[in-house]
Amino acid sequence: MSVYIQNFMKFRPLLNELVSRDVKIKYRRSVLGVLWTLLNPLMMMIILSVVFSNLFKFDIENFPLYLLSGQIIFNFYNDATSNAMSAVIGNAALIKKVYVPKYLFVISRVFSSFINLLASFTALMLVMIATRAELHWTVLLSVIPLALLVALSLGIGLALAALTVKFRDIMHLYSVFVTALMYLTPVIYPMSILPGWLYKIVMLNPLTNILTMFRSVMFNNTVFGMGDLILAVIETAVFLAAGLYIFYKNQDEFILNI
Repeated sequence: MSVYIQNFMKFRPLLNELVSRDVKIKYRRSVLGVLWTLLNPLMMMIILSVVFSNLFKFDIENFPLYLLSGQIIFNFYNDATSNAMSAVIGNAALIKKVYVPKYLFVISRVFSSFINLLASFTALMLVMIATRAELHWTVLLSVIPLALLVALSLGIGLALAALTVKFRDIMHLYSVFVTALMYLTPVIYPMSILPGWLYKIVMLNPLTNILTMFRSVMFNNTVFGMGDLILAVIETAVFLAAGLYIFYKNQDEFILNI
């Protein structure tokens, strides 16, 4: 384990450069640049709030905040895993030239998405202040579900990056999967409107538990239950361990397939 830590520390400057490069490429030739990470969720919140708050008449206090919080969680997952999926393929030229720990490319994609997550979280805080929503000390606990979200996305991203090198069709299939997953995550709707059978299916989604924990500390001013925390930690650990295993078992063959 100490060898892996030393190796990571040795290449940490490269990781910083990769993250910086990913952020710059994303907003290259953009007038507003990183400011779009604030504007995008806010504009989508306005549009979706107008549509769904009037269409479904959900009994949710401050529906825009409920919607924005769901967008922040799901958009990060989507952005991080989708970008991580092409991390190895997208850096094929560098991998062929010099030795670099290949997991750094996946981590850099997830970390660059994390920067966007922080900006989106700032937008959420600004909306809460603007709407005079109550801010309690429980907001500080939001770091826990966000950390679990990053770890979960990293695990899935590692697995996707490794598998996509061999099976390029995954890049096309995953977009369909993410669309279905969005509807199985309570981003727009409250869990209370779901029938029993669908409620159980949605609860199997690890994003559901993380999102529920996040909303509890942000808006309900309550601390999430220990059972929810333990379940989220177990789910995250399983996905992270699986992702690391799949990536480790396949990384030596990357050079043959990229």
